[in-house]
Amino acid sequence: MSTPAGAQTEVGREARAPLRPGKMRDGALPLAAGCTGPKDACPTYPYNPVTGECAITDATTFTLSAYATDGANPLFPVTFMAVGACATQIVFDAPSLPADTWGVAAMSRLPESLPSQVASTFKLPNQFALCLPRTGATGAAIFGGGPFELMASPQPVDLTQQVLRDNQVPLLKNPGNGAYYIRVTGINVNNVPVSLPAGALDLNAGSGDGGVILSTTQLYVGRAMTYTTLRSDVYRALHDAFDAATSDIPRAQAVEPFQLCYQASALGSTLLGYAVANIDLLLDNGRTWLIPGGSSLVQVDDNTVCFAFVEMTTITRVPHSSPAILFGGYQLEDHLVLFDLDKETFAFSGPLAGIRTTCSNFNFTMGSS
Repeated sequence: MSTPAGAQTEVGREARAPLRPGKMRDGALPLAAGCTGPKDACPTYPYNPVTGECAITDATTFTLSAYATDGANPLFPVTFMAVGACATQIVFDAPSLPADTWGVAAMSRLPESLPSQVASTFKLPNQFALCLPRTGATGAAIFGGGPFELMASPQPVDLTQQVLRDNQVPLLKNPGNGAYYIRVTGINVNNVPVSLPAGALDLNAGSGDGGVILSTTQLYVGRAMTYTTLRSDVYRALHDAFDAATSDIPRAQAVEPFQLCYQASALGSTLLGYAVANIDLLLDNGRTWLIPGGSSLVQVDDNTVCFAFVEMTTITRVPHSSPAILFGGYQLEDHLVLFDLDKETFAFSGPLAGIRTTCSNFNFTMGSS
């Protein structure tokens, strides 16, 4: 393997193992965005997805550190040069990003994205897995493929089969942007179809409007928001269906940006969170994405739990055309998701609580190489 500095060193086949960066807190990763190569002088546009601020600067290179992994433990540290950009403090001001964060990673399909650079540098499959933690916990980003092993009781669980084979769907492309789209053919609440107009969730290949985007952050009244955001017609239909399916639960006063809230004391609990009606997204290949109470509701204070979906309005900043749904980071938390950029597929684990584990249960204890 050729090392980032250009020197060469001989290593065993473990060097082809996927890379796992250091612990990822609240979805934050190092900055990676840029140009076609380290020697090209070209403008780049660092973007802060939390504030919406953008700047212009030149591409540069810098050293990143990560760990090779066998899927169960980090094996040994590696460093490599990446193309990126240095932004001004105004763009990445400290209050806008989580503590101990010094930048934002570009995770797109483009060849300058962090996954593509890692794949090219280490001759790995161009794929990356994310396991976003709940607030305050630690998750993981893994580049180059599985296996994906999490600590669980009574023994560790390997999600490779479930993620790589059992829950794959195609990624769709929008010619107008590089966002990750999946096809959603319908929505059920409590196993009852939500009444939507024909084609309400479809991506229009001509205009680029519509469709369902996977996106970890949206902007709402100038602040970051991780909850799934829906176009008004889709939101209203889902809201009304969930409202009807939970009509026996006492309501609480709504708390912005949410419109439907419940008295926390009136809610029971299950292994998958609050005991409320399940939401199912119907996907390609007959797959179903389950959204149980742990992902459909969020506790906003000691007494109030709210329906964790937001209606797109004139004060909701939508970065990509006019999608039907921006599927947000909150609903991705404690799911293992895999983006395969070679095969153009997306795979997901389902709620990890169902197998009694979380994204915080990757083992960061150094193993033997």
